[in-house]
Order: sequence, then structure tokens, then C-alpha cells
Amino acid sequence: MDLDKYLVPEDISVAEAVRRIDEGKKKVVFCLRDGCLSGCFTDGDMRRYILRDGDMGKPVSQAMNPAPIAFSILQEDEALEFMGNSLTVAVPILDQRREVVRILFRDELKVGEAFRPLPEEVPLVVMAGGKGTRLYPYTRILPKPLIPIGETPIMDHIIGRFGRFGVREVYLILNHKRNMIKAYYNEAGLPYRLHYVDEEQFLGTGGGLSLLRGKIDRTFFLSNCDCLLDADYTCMYEYHKAHQNALTFILAAKRVGIPYGVVDLDQEGAVAAIREKPEYDFLVNTGIYLAEPCVLASMKDGEHIDMPDVAKRLMARGFRVGGYPITEKSWLDMGQLSEMQNMMKELGL
Repeated sequence: MDLDKYLVPEDISVAEAVRRIDEGKKKVVFCLRDGCLSGCFTDGDMRRYILRDGDMGKPVSQAMNPAPIAFSILQEDEALEFMGNSLTVAVPILDQRREVVRILFRDELKVGEAFRPLPEEVPLVVMAGGKGTRLYPYTRILPKPLIPIGETPIMDHIIGRFGRFGVREVYLILNHKRNMIKAYYNEAGLPYRLHYVDEEQFLGTGGGLSLLRGKIDRTFFLSNCDCLLDADYTCMYEYHKAHQNALTFILAAKRVGIPYGVVDLDQEGAVAAIREKPEYDFLVNTGIYLAEPCVLASMKDGEHIDMPDVAKRLMARGFRVGGYPITEKSWLDMGQLSEMQNMMKELGL
């Protein structure tokens, strides 16, 4: 194992540490001060830091956990036992100088997958009625939900990710080529209770929810049919409930670079600052949400509306709308051909 992929100096920026988490694909990096363990930084630490309005350009030492669980080289048996009895993703093994000599990763030890089931039955609603025009010419033949990623349709991947955490009831809002989708799932034999909801006219990314009034009376997940998350759905649910949100956006922390020198002018036209290829941090809507039944109650019959406008309406009525940040590469988007190819690469297909 290449330890350097998971060890970072504690003075690098939070944004760089997040990038390293994404590169390593283990949800964690360990921070070093003078070569010795000084902390760990996970996607959860990133989320808590962002929610404190943290500056992504500051040192990761300001966002890391300064007291990570660690074991000495004489305690590897205890470390293995600890991982078998917890949901910890990784544990560092240290020598006498507190230098990291090895990292034990749960997914390499065959001690069981770290999926905490949802504490109650939570339905999933998938918006699967769009034409998928950005994926032409594929969607001229197949509806977007049935486009294969490897040998499995994208919607099977989406439903399966939620299924890991105990979701068993799924509502599919259908429009374009809906009979083809129904025919596939009538024969697929998936271990879910599927409900087809026909959208007779295109109602936008949110309008189809009006068709679910009276059908769902509890917290539910809502997902577009072109994205996957490699994240903890139970943690999302707990965050949503703890903050008493009516609607929670799942947001990817994305860093965008400008490939040019950027010049700022003052009010008189003089150059005030010059930044070469600057980078900016944003929280991007992944198209996945947690929602309460009041969201359904706010909808109007036959209304064409997108989810950002649904959120604005809720906020105007005094409901709380929140956001749950995840790392950029925890979100796989299949909205266009280039991203579909990236998704297949990330999934090893």
C-alpha cells in the first residue's frame, strides 16, 4: 500500500486535503506534524468545517480531528478487534515516534461493510421521466434510466445504493418511454416494492412530486435518475432530522479553476489585484434530497416547477431548507456523455 496517498502535512489547505481524500477513495487522510501523526481528516470533518462557514483555503489543522484513534505496532490484534466491533473506516498503526507505519482499512480486512441501516422505513422517489436530451443519441433508443453502466441500468445502480442502507420502497415518477421502463422492472425481479407514478406532461424537476400527495406520509429521499452518491445515507437522514429541515439538499464541495489570469480593477480603472489561474470553492446541487411530507403538500396540481423554486417557496413560507456537504468525487453524475464515461471509470467498469 502506498502510505503517501493517505498521509498529508497538517499545513496543507482544507481544499487540498479534500482532493486527497477523493484521490485515495478511502474517505480519510491522516495529518502529520514533523512526520508524526497529529490528526485525521474525513469527509465528516470536512462537512462539519463547511457548516461552520470554514474557509477551504485555511490549513487542514483547523478542520481535522486532533485526537484520532490509533494503535501501536504491538497492538495490531487489538486494532483488528476494534475495527471488527466498530464502523471505523481506517486505523493507523504507529511506531514509538508516532510515525505511521501502516494503515488498516476496513474494506481490505473483510470485517464487514460499514453500512448503518436507516433507523426507520424511508421511501425513495426517483424522478425518471425526463427525455435525457444531453445523452443523445443513446436516449433516442433507451430512456435515460435504462442506459447501462457496465451491464446494469443506471437506475438499478441508484436504487441499489439506497438499498444498502435499508430502503425497500421506491416510487418511480415516469413520463418519457415509461412503458419501456415498466416492462423492464416488471421482469427484473428486484427486492423492492416498486410503485409507478405516471406524469402525463413534463412538470420539471420538482412538479412530479404533486402526484405523490396522499401516497407518502413520512420522510423520503428524492433522487434524479442520472447520479450516484458514494456516501452515508443514514448520516444524511440523521442530519436532516436533527436540523428539522423540511428539505435538505445533498451538496458536493467542488473546486473550480479559472484557466486564465484574473484582474481586479478599482473604481477608477486601475489594477487592484492580479490572480493567476485562481480557484474557487462552491457547493453544487447533486440532484439528491431528503424531504418531509410538507414538501408534497406545498405542490400544486399540474404545476411545472424545478426543485430550486420548490425550495424558495418553502423558505418563503417559513420552512427550514438545509444542505449536507459531501466531497466532490462522492458524487458521480451521468448527465452528459463525458460524465457517463467518468462514472464507468470510477465504478471500475
